[in-house]
Amino acid sequence: MFDEREKIALMIDGANLYATSRALGFDIDYRQMLVAFQKRGYVLRAYYYTALVEDQEYSAIRPLIDWLDYNGYRVITKPAKEFTDASGRRKVKGNMDIELAVDALDLADTVDHFVLFSGDGDFRALVESLQRKGRRVTVVSTTSSQPPMIADELRRQADVFIDLKSLQDEIGRSGGDRSARAKPAEDEFDDDDNYGDDD
Repeated sequence: MFDEREKIALMIDGANLYATSRALGFDIDYRQMLVAFQKRGYVLRAYYYTALVEDQEYSAIRPLIDWLDYNGYRVITKPAKEFTDASGRRKVKGNMDIELAVDALDLADTVDHFVLFSGDGDFRALVESLQRKGRRVTVVSTTSSQPPMIADELRRQADVFIDLKSLQDEIGRSGGDRSARAKPAEDEFDDDDNYGDDD
């Protein structure tokens, strides 16, 4: 599945990964995630993408972002857009698909193997484009939840699919340090992620 000589880039769709791990009932320990993939190959880059609500004095995701920034991850953020839906509920929208896709394509000349942490079907075209450039793409999401968190066309396009549930013992948080596993406020977002059934 992995060749230890490969240069690997981790591309983490923060909101999608959070929703997936929550559906499986565990939290991610990002320190352990880095260690787990460093054992599989040479991790050249690890990107974490998330939108931030700028006007809040305190955001629950801020400690996680600060920790990631100082511990081997490159954090890509942009302001989330706030709106009120038809039923009057406050919603926050923050989609980072374009930023992730542009960075992946920029890295295609130097990275051998991309590991995409997302089940969003919108990434199928990105995966196909990277494969045309001779790059391998592993997608990490889950089919173990009801409904599955991965779009079928993304799973089919990937060179390898890893069910996040199978990584739980390696990257799931346990009792210790809270800094690497601060609970993000990703559940507030409506980021147009397409899990099982795409439009």
